Amino acid sequence: MTLAVRIVSGAYRDSVALMQLSAELAELPGIRRASLVMATPANLGLLAESGLLKQPLEAAPNDLVIALEGRALEAAFEHAIRALGERRERTTAAVATLPKSLAQAHAAVPQTNLALISVPGEYAAAEARKALRLGLNVTLFSDNVSLEDEAALKREAGECGLLLLGPDCGTAIVDGQRLGFANHVRAGRIGCIAASGTGLQEVTCLVDRLGEGISQAIGTGGRDLHEAVGGLATIESLTRLAADRDTRVIVLVSKPPAAAVAERVLAVAAKTRKPIVVCFLGMTSRRTSGARFVHVSTLEEAAHAAVALARNRKVSFRARHPRGLPRIAAPRRYVRGLFSGGTFAYEAARLLEEAGLEPSKNRVIDLGDDIFTRGRPHPMIDPRLRIERIAAEAADPQVAVLLLDVVLGDGAHPDPAAAFLPPLKDAVKRRVAVVASVCGTEHDPQVRSRQVKHLKEAGVLVAESNAQAARLAAAIAARAGGAR
Repeated sequence: MTLAVRIVSGAYRDSVALMQLSAELAELPGIRRASLVMATPANLGLLAESGLLKQPLEAAPNDLVIALEGRALEAAFEHAIRALGERRERTTAAVATLPKSLAQAHAAVPQTNLALISVPGEYAAAEARKALRLGLNVTLFSDNVSLEDEAALKREAGECGLLLLGPDCGTAIVDGQRLGFANHVRAGRIGCIAASGTGLQEVTCLVDRLGEGISQAIGTGGRDLHEAVGGLATIESLTRLAADRDTRVIVLVSKPPAAAVAERVLAVAAKTRKPIVVCFLGMTSRRTSGARFVHVSTLEEAAHAAVALARNRKVSFRARHPRGLPRIAAPRRYVRGLFSGGTFAYEAARLLEEAGLEPSKNRVIDLGDDIFTRGRPHPMIDPRLRIERIAAEAADPQVAVLLLDVVLGDGAHPDPAAAFLPPLKDAVKRRVAVVASVCGTEHDPQVRSRQVKHLKEAGVLVAESNAQAARLAAAIAARAGGAR
C-alpha cells in the first residue's frame, strides 16, 4: 500500500461535506483509506497520528488536504478534484444569492431562532458567540471545542435566556425539526434530554416502536454533566420542558455524571412537577429525589418507563432472558463488541461485565471514538473500518461472539446492513455468533425492517435493543465457557 497527500489551496469545505467525500473516495477500487480535511494544525496532527501523513506539510488552515492510502492513487485524486469542482459549481450556483454571514442570514429571516454550526473546532466557538449575540439558540455540531469555551458559551447562553446544545451535538429534534444524526420518530408527549447522541437515538426510537412519540429530543453534548460545565444545557433544557405543554414525561440520559452536577440536575428536575425517568448509565447510587422519579439502568428500560408514565400505567419492566442459544465450538469463547455509538459501547461493556465476563478478555471497542476517526469519517457514515475489524476478529479462533450496533437516521450510511453482509456471512460460516441491534425506525431513510431482514438473512441474531443484544452475547459466551 502507498501513501500520498495532495494540497488544494484556498478550497475551504464544510466538515460534513468532507466526511461524505472521504467516504466516497474510500469506496473506490484499490483505496484502503481516504481523508479530506482542512489544513488546521489540529487536523494535520490527527492525520499524522492516524499514519496518513508521514512528513510535515506547509499548508494554510484554509487549504484542503487530500490524504490517500492504497493503489491507483492518481485516479482517486482526479476523482476527488473533479468532485470538489462539481460540488463547488453546484454550491456556487445555489448560494449565489444567499447571505454570507450569520448576521445577514438572520436579517433576511428574522423569525429564525436557531443556528446550526458545523465548522472546524478552531472557529466553532467564535461562530457560536456570534449566533448567541444575535439572539439565536445554537446547535453546535462541531467537535474539538475546548472545555473552557464550552462552559463560557453555555454561561453566556444562559444569561441571554438561550439554549446552546453541544459541542459535538450529534442528534436533536427541536420543535419537530431533526438535526444531525436524528431518526424519523412520531411526535408525542415524551421529552428527552441526553448528554449522548446514540443514547438519545435509542430511547427515541424505542419510544416510537412502543407506540408513543417525542415532543423534544435535546442533545446537550457529551461533556455537559462534567464538573467544569455544570450541566448548564441540561438544566436549561429541563426548565424549557417543564414549561412545554406538549411534554408530559421527561427522560434524562447520560453516562455517569459528576456527582455534584447530578445532584444539581436532579434538584432542578424535582421542581418540574412532571414524571422524570433518570438513566445515568453505570451510576451505582440510586437517589430517589421524590415520588415522581423513576431510576433505570438501561436505555431500553428508560423508553419502557417513559411510555408507561405517559399512559398513566405502573412502571414495570422485565429483561428478557435469551433462549435457543447457538452452540459455539471450542476454543471460541470470548466476545468482541465493535460499535459505532459510544453510549452503546459503554452500556454493552457494563452489561457484559455484570454478566460475569472478564473485561480484559471480552473487549468492547467504540470505533466512533476520536482515536479511530482521526483521518477518516465516522463509522456511522463510513463502515469500512468496522468491516475490516469484523473480518479480523472473526478470524481469531478464540472469538465466539461479535456484538454490533447498526445505527440509522439522517446522515448515516444509506444501507449499512448491506455493507456489512460479506464479512458477517464469513463470520457465521466460521461458526462465530453475530449479535446486533438496529437503532432506527420504519420511517428512516434506511428503513429499519429492511436492515433487520438483511442481517437475519446473513445469519445474524438481531435483538430488539442494545441491552438485549449485550445480554444475548453474554449468554452465548457464558455457554461457550467465556465467563472467566
